[in-house]
Amino acid sequence: MKRRDFIAAFAGAAAWPLAARAQQRADIPRIGFLGIDPPSVLKSRVEALREGLHDLGYTEGKNIVVHFRYADGNYDRLPALASELIDLKVDLLATQGSPATIVAKRATRTIPIVMTVVGDAVAQGIVDSLARPGGNITGVTWQLPELNTKRLEILKEAVPSITEVAVLANPNNSSTNLTLKAMESAARSMKVGLYQVNVRQADEFAGAFSMIASRRIHAFVATDDAMMIASAKTIADLATMYRLPSAGFKELTDAGGLLAYGPNRLGMYRRAAYFVDRIIKGEWPAEIPVEQPAKFDLVVNLKTARILGLMVSRTLYVAATEIIE
Repeated sequence: MKRRDFIAAFAGAAAWPLAARAQQRADIPRIGFLGIDPPSVLKSRVEALREGLHDLGYTEGKNIVVHFRYADGNYDRLPALASELIDLKVDLLATQGSPATIVAKRATRTIPIVMTVVGDAVAQGIVDSLARPGGNITGVTWQLPELNTKRLEILKEAVPSITEVAVLANPNNSSTNLTLKAMESAARSMKVGLYQVNVRQADEFAGAFSMIASRRIHAFVATDDAMMIASAKTIADLATMYRLPSAGFKELTDAGGLLAYGPNRLGMYRRAAYFVDRIIKGEWPAEIPVEQPAKFDLVVNLKTARILGLMVSRTLYVAATEIIE
């Protein structure tokens, strides 16, 4: 993987006495990590965050402590887990995804929050703007509706004959409505019909794909959601079973999906350490600009294309940043 660049505009910083408080307590800064997925799913991303912290001079147990709480895919558990971390008197919260970030925002206005991977933080009302986020939240975000619109476009390019596309979406994710609205507009211009398929938990995928097949839908786009990403192997296996071309996130193509388009998630987690560091050193999130990834990966799974009997266009082949043989 190539190193990813990030874009940001830097503004003035307001003082935040986090480091001073830690010193007064004769303690070291304590970070609370609020995750949606199980530890096994988040392992590589947590390691990326640790690597980012290590590169900035932090070692767990030596000059920083990190408390982890995982909802194991159950969004309903997030409020209680956030309360647990707050009760531990953490100095900062790091959050995975929109649902965890929104829960953390509701739980505290005084503890700084660093979002690791959130789609459309401004449109969702999580921050005021990228340059001046306001409140107690900063971190990394990207434009989720545009991302999924691009996935629809590359899927249509890979399979020009498709006239209907299913969209796998979790209605419990606050970014879903924004994403579907943007995709519907793009689909009309491509003369492609969209069929929304709601999946709230992993045991609903089998029924969702059976429904897609019964409607004779030709392909699908998998939207970004923690539960969806954690279920990448299940989705890919069902796509193969029903011989459905797909476009989605990289974890899906790694598991056997056809196409992926999106930012480097590990890079985003690694970059989150930069925000943690600035807050520990005394800055307040409201004055630390939110960043967006400047580059996106296009992944093509040629093995899956052969299984589906598809010929990948030269345009997609040349544009791909990764080819899975």
